[in-house]
Amino acid sequence: MKKILLSAVALATLTTMATAGEGTEVKSKVPVLKFSGKHYLGFVSSETDGEDRINKFETRRNYFQVKAYFKDNPKSYMRTTLDTHQIDDSKHEDSNGDTVGKDMDGTWNVRLKYAFLYLDNVLPNTGIELGQVHRPWIDNEEHGGWNYRSISKVYVEADKGAHLTNSADLGFNLKTKTENFSSELGLFNGEGYHNDDNENEAGLSAEWRLTGHILGGGKSKAKKKNSYANVSFFGQQNQESGKHKNEDLNWMGLHAVYNQPAFLLAGQYITVDDGHTGYKGDGYSINGEYRFAKKWNAIGRYDFFDMDDNSGEKKRAIAGVTYQYNKNVEFIANYLGEGGSAVGKRTDAVMLTTEINW
Repeated sequence: MKKILLSAVALATLTTMATAGEGTEVKSKVPVLKFSGKHYLGFVSSETDGEDRINKFETRRNYFQVKAYFKDNPKSYMRTTLDTHQIDDSKHEDSNGDTVGKDMDGTWNVRLKYAFLYLDNVLPNTGIELGQVHRPWIDNEEHGGWNYRSISKVYVEADKGAHLTNSADLGFNLKTKTENFSSELGLFNGEGYHNDDNENEAGLSAEWRLTGHILGGGKSKAKKKNSYANVSFFGQQNQESGKHKNEDLNWMGLHAVYNQPAFLLAGQYITVDDGHTGYKGDGYSINGEYRFAKKWNAIGRYDFFDMDDNSGEKKRAIAGVTYQYNKNVEFIANYLGEGGSAVGKRTDAVMLTTEINW
């Protein structure tokens, strides 16, 4: 059994045993434990047509993560990631239409985001995640296509975007990495990590991402300082999803991104060819980033989704400026506009955000 020494500051979030200026001995059955965190803190001033302006402070994400690396293969590990979530009971009603747990409204809960075993190199250049794992697309776009999850989810997940899927689910994900090609192929329950599994239906969701790395770099993380050009084909075939009105949800998309140290350009097209009328349609998203000075970036994005049921379209626009304070902290100021005939009332918002990574 290995012994790991952590500073009192890092350990204070885990135990009351630590005292200032002292080290605390922690015992583990693995040689390495890695702790990390991610936080999105912000302020929003928004106005919806015909309604009063709303001003509020927010905490949009509070990840706390532990990875336990194994002795026999230091690239294999068990990962657990927790997040916080504020309960809104206005969205949860029982069969009689009564709100569930009214005394819990506004309470902050801790929610499990990821809990999976990663085994490296189970096949040539391929590892596998087992448990509550990454779904194939969103994490990829958030780390090289759209770098500002702190102010907006990616197009396929955003409520006023395509709004088709989320980032984690129970199942497995095979992840292949080579210099010029990478992929993720998985099978999942299909409802996502914060929706109940549909016990009345037997459907699962087959999901994929296939990416060509034109300039190489498929084995490493995409970084702003690097040059890369990637083209991806992705989607899911989701049978009888409880999250999607107990109907199938089949969609696919194409995404391209080109990055240089001075700028990033990305665009995608998505079509839903089978699903409930509230999800069927097609649309596109484009976004860019211009690094006009050291530590300073200008960002922009536009989303459009046209509903097949003739209810109209959904539109979103983002424009802002970011400042990298240090390697752990980034500040963002941006405008967000959401509207379109399928949305109804238009909302315009000014957002101030601090992203912290440690």
